[in-house]
Amino acid sequence: MDIIRRYFPELSELQTNQFDALFDLYMDWNSKINLISRKDIENLYERHVLHSLAIAKILRFSDDSQILDIGTGGGFPGIPLAILFPNSKFHLIDSIGKKVRVAENIATAIGLQNLSCKHIRAEEERMMVDFVVSRAVMPLADLVKISKKNIKKKGKNALPNGLICLKGGELEHEILPFKKIACQYELSDFFDEDFFKTKKAVYIPL
Repeated sequence: MDIIRRYFPELSELQTNQFDALFDLYMDWNSKINLISRKDIENLYERHVLHSLAIAKILRFSDDSQILDIGTGGGFPGIPLAILFPNSKFHLIDSIGKKVRVAENIATAIGLQNLSCKHIRAEEERMMVDFVVSRAVMPLADLVKISKKNIKKKGKNALPNGLICLKGGELEHEILPFKKIACQYELSDFFDEDFFKTKKAVYIPL
């Protein structure tokens, strides 16, 4: 939890308590449903919570923004972002029902009021939002193709509406079709830990 406070010192007491509660909740659920590898669960705050919050280093969502998390799994990046931005609305979807139920249960347990969860394929979701966020769920071209239909034309944030996704490794080939419009961010510019040396984020206005 200290790692979250270090990079986001402005957290309220409620937000701190909500982040603090995540470890025990994910440990418990992970023993029933394999969401996170056993080796990785010990690094929950660095590799999952803080990784999700990298999106907040690219854009601070304005109040009343609508954000769709495609392929949320157990709630990443949606749940950490919903804690950080209580005045924005987050909609978490995944094609695997049991993972959606975990995200929903965790959100309820920590009292998140600004989050909804739905078991649905991203191709079928018709909700209109300001931004789509995602964490290494599919190739960039597929993600753009699927999410374009969900992006509102009119924006209210510092960046035009679009897609922000978290990726790892070499992105040169994936980003090529979007080279003229995409912005690529090295997460090591935001966070000092070795884990982030190969991690990136991509923003594409849609």
